[in-house]
Amino acid sequence: MTVDQAILKSDLRALAQLATTPAELDALLAQALDTLAELIPYDLAAVLELHGDDLNVRVARGKLASTSVTSHRISLRDFPTVRRSLETRRPIALLEHHHSSDEGDPYDGVVDLEHGHSCMVVPLYARDRSLGVMTFDRQTCEPYAPEVVELAGVYGQLVGLAFILAEQTQHLQRMLGRLREQNRLLAAEHHGDVSATKMLEQSAEPAMRSLVHASRSVAATDTPVLIRGETGTGKEVLAQAIHNWSPRRHAPMVKLNCAALPKDLIESELFGHVKGAFSGATKARPGRFLTADSGTLMLDEIGELPLSSQAKLLRVLQEGSFEPVGSDRTTHVDVRILAATHVDLEQAVAAGTFREDLYYRLNIFPVELPPLRARLDDLEIIANTFLARLHRRSGRGPWQLSPEGLARARQHSWPGNVREFINLLERETILHGPGLLDLLALAPVQTNDATPVVPQKTAEFPSLRAHERDHIIAALHRCRGKIYGPNGAAELLDIKPTTLQSRIKKHGIKRRESFS
Repeated sequence: MTVDQAILKSDLRALAQLATTPAELDALLAQALDTLAELIPYDLAAVLELHGDDLNVRVARGKLASTSVTSHRISLRDFPTVRRSLETRRPIALLEHHHSSDEGDPYDGVVDLEHGHSCMVVPLYARDRSLGVMTFDRQTCEPYAPEVVELAGVYGQLVGLAFILAEQTQHLQRMLGRLREQNRLLAAEHHGDVSATKMLEQSAEPAMRSLVHASRSVAATDTPVLIRGETGTGKEVLAQAIHNWSPRRHAPMVKLNCAALPKDLIESELFGHVKGAFSGATKARPGRFLTADSGTLMLDEIGELPLSSQAKLLRVLQEGSFEPVGSDRTTHVDVRILAATHVDLEQAVAAGTFREDLYYRLNIFPVELPPLRARLDDLEIIANTFLARLHRRSGRGPWQLSPEGLARARQHSWPGNVREFINLLERETILHGPGLLDLLALAPVQTNDATPVVPQKTAEFPSLRAHERDHIIAALHRCRGKIYGPNGAAELLDIKPTTLQSRIKKHGIKRRESFS
């Protein structure tokens, strides 16, 4: 048989494209089989991919190809000749005795082929991996010639190599997508830095020292940690510290606020989605779990996670696997979970809004952050750390908390905890230039004199409540009423959107005031 050189060159060019356009792999395989029809006559040609001990038809061409063929699967246990072709890596032209009653034909019951018809199996492999087979069938009873079988074997090696190259290209694309997602999250979120970790380590409070010791101990493991505490106590800072103390500190730490996203987007954010999974999914996107692979994932406000997503989260905790939204392919990850909440999860379990099995899986090592009013000796450390970081970040300042300002802070109850304190500090840096901050917005310092210092109520100086109300309105005005997401008022004020909503309701702020 004479082989057309031009046809072979065209075929090789098609194979080269397999490595550079893996998304088109099925189309190119079909095109390659069409080209082979001029070299190897067939009525049915198929590429079958190896999965465990089964072969699944991936592409089928020829006048006998049908949806029944493309959905066909065969087991190597039932076809020893096909198995032998894979093991020996040699193509085999099947003769009449191969179609005996003991083995039969791989397409029996799917395609009507006469006993003793032309049939050939070509192994697909690369290096030490067996990838699958190509099969060629004709309705005639004339066996394939030896030179055709040899040519098909060479072609099979090229197809196997193309499979491997396409697989490597897809892997590199996934890794590139993961790196891009990590960069996007790092740019979009403000992570606590090393100074925040040092702030915890420098605490003078016995309760905080005990908490830091316990947190350092659990950081060395992969055990999930449930961080509890009032709103604003610094749960995210502690989570960052646990990550920094852990062996995973050189891998990414990714965060997700379960209360800040609509319920129908939570699963996509956590587990990612494939292209076309839902309206608006114009391209595939890795979720937070895949982005945090080998690192740490912090789930803030875990109590707000919808019940529909809790079962999937439990599976990841138990098995380390999940399926992206819209996909049936299982993804495996190695992620350490840190969860945080200010709500009573035991009550949520009793109310049926939180899964009991998930609660016990997360509650292996709970830690409780004390409120700021119980750790007033840390006020100076917190102030110095925050003001130094703000100076580096903004280029303004520097500032320092004055002795009078510290005394005022020690007499305040801080219902908003650390977040309320640093928000007040930032507000003071905006209103006053570099230097000492006296925190005059707080009540005057009480003395031991017989006559206590009584604050002078003047029309010129607003109350703290009015000051906070005006500050929120100013933030809403700047953000044109937007609360959630990038460039929203919650981001500008550095508080959680749910907290801002609560403050807006508390102060009775109407939407129209946001633009007045």
